[in-house]
Amino acid sequence: MAFLIRTVDFTTAGREIVRDRTLDQSDLTIGRATDNDIHLPDLAVEQHHVRIHEAPDGTLIVESVSGLGFGIDGKTETSAEIAPNAGAELSLGSSRLTIGREDTTSITIKQAESSDTKDVLRGFALASALPSKRIMSWAFAAVILIALLSIPVITHLTRDPVENDPESDMPGQVVFDSTWSTGELSLAHHSLEENCEACHVTPFVSVQDATCLTCHEELGDHADKPRLATGMPPFSAGDALQWKIAESFGKEGPLGCVNCHTEHEGPVKQEPASQQFCSDCHNDLDTRLTDTSLGNAHDFGEEHPQFRPTFYTKLAADKPMRVSLDANPVEMSGLIFPHDIHMDEQGGVARMALSIGKYGAALECSDCHTETDDKVGFKPVEMESSCESCHSLVSGRSGSGFTSLRHGDVDDLREDLRKVSRGSRPAASSGRTRPGQFAQGRRYYSNFGRPFGAYLSISNALGPNGVCGECHLPTTTNGVADVMPVNLPDQFLFHGYFDHEAHKDETCISCHEADTSGEATDLLIPDLASCRDCHKGEAAVKTDKIVPSSCAMCHAYHTPAKPWAPERGDEMPANLVAILEGIKR
Repeated sequence: MAFLIRTVDFTTAGREIVRDRTLDQSDLTIGRATDNDIHLPDLAVEQHHVRIHEAPDGTLIVESVSGLGFGIDGKTETSAEIAPNAGAELSLGSSRLTIGREDTTSITIKQAESSDTKDVLRGFALASALPSKRIMSWAFAAVILIALLSIPVITHLTRDPVENDPESDMPGQVVFDSTWSTGELSLAHHSLEENCEACHVTPFVSVQDATCLTCHEELGDHADKPRLATGMPPFSAGDALQWKIAESFGKEGPLGCVNCHTEHEGPVKQEPASQQFCSDCHNDLDTRLTDTSLGNAHDFGEEHPQFRPTFYTKLAADKPMRVSLDANPVEMSGLIFPHDIHMDEQGGVARMALSIGKYGAALECSDCHTETDDKVGFKPVEMESSCESCHSLVSGRSGSGFTSLRHGDVDDLREDLRKVSRGSRPAASSGRTRPGQFAQGRRYYSNFGRPFGAYLSISNALGPNGVCGECHLPTTTNGVADVMPVNLPDQFLFHGYFDHEAHKDETCISCHEADTSGEATDLLIPDLASCRDCHKGEAAVKTDKIVPSSCAMCHAYHTPAKPWAPERGDEMPANLVAILEGIKR
């Protein structure tokens, strides 16, 4: 026996959708379970509700499987016989099954739309046991107003006065105020989780800059606020309207602390500013600040001013100058120092270093240049530790060893030279003396033996061929022999940050061309193009060589010479840690 199952559905527009399928079997089951031949997803229908099969005389037998009745032609029965030619209509929940026979037995399934069916279904809904939606809405609104608004306001008005002190360990006295918090505080402010009054001085008023500065007073301004306001791009009409509304509720303008440093976003660190944050102003800054000396910048790989290191451009200058590397500047440090000779692995300096136990190999950059404790810069080169192994200042022999000229102060040097001139010298050779005034102890006595050349170099140290002239430029001061003052800056780039430790996998000469520098006047600072070999803008695709670099990698907002780098805090000096902690907050 075959059954034709026809399901009739309707779209929201009222269009009828008919689906037919044929079951070639002697009986079939109807119920809410999915393993039934006819599945009716209706809570008013049992899992296995009805079974239909054919009797020997051709009639259809309908039996209740679960014991729960079914409707047939308006009556409720638990079993029934249906003459296929006459047909019948079964009611199961909200479904109507019309049974008839043409060439085969057909069952047409439709959903009932009468109001009594809806009332039956409503009995299975949770809404039947609850008040109406309107009543519940008003009830919940009243609970929110009383518990979450009225109670915090009342407890605030009746609390004991609390001093706005971030160091206080007294928890806040306002009840239920945490229900209005949008999230936990950041890691830097997490200790203030129970001390809301430390920042929120006035209820319903945004946190003010003066409150922030009670802790972060060491932070420097990016620039004077009037100048910052002039340098900012104009607001759109919509943004301007929003700011007027915000300011009417006590929020400080777009230069306020909370405009950038948002809180209650979870226990996370302060993220660095995006490149767009900086380029909004600096992309065309010169159109608004016509007197600025800063070049426009918006992307390190596409538009960024050439580096302008600060160094001494004239001998004995009182102040250093900030000069663009595009001008091919020269450094007038007052020293004579050819890097190429000292770094030549086949030269005489290398052979000398091989014979000195301190080195035992050709000189390297690290033999003279020592990193600072923070691994960011380098300590000043000291003559006594880096130069004296080869450039000796030994001036004579004493009972306990050797005497040396003092280095660093010309007055000390002159005093040492006077002692050298007064000291006795051994005879040129034993058993022989010079005649007359040239004899030992006489007026014109001088040591003409092998040490004479070294003695002249020492005794005339400040002269053209003296020992000082190996490294220094001789000069005269008030008619007295002197050396040119040495002007070597401790830091060349004051408006940007460079971490040597982050580049430790590179060799020094890959950026500083010291191995080909034959003059001390060569300024061995890498230019913009050499840095762009690896560093591109924030949107660049990272590869083994290319490093996407935002503005925050080299610049910070409050302290432009230092970047956003909280992970380096444990290694930095205490004063810098305090500044960076302020930035993170």
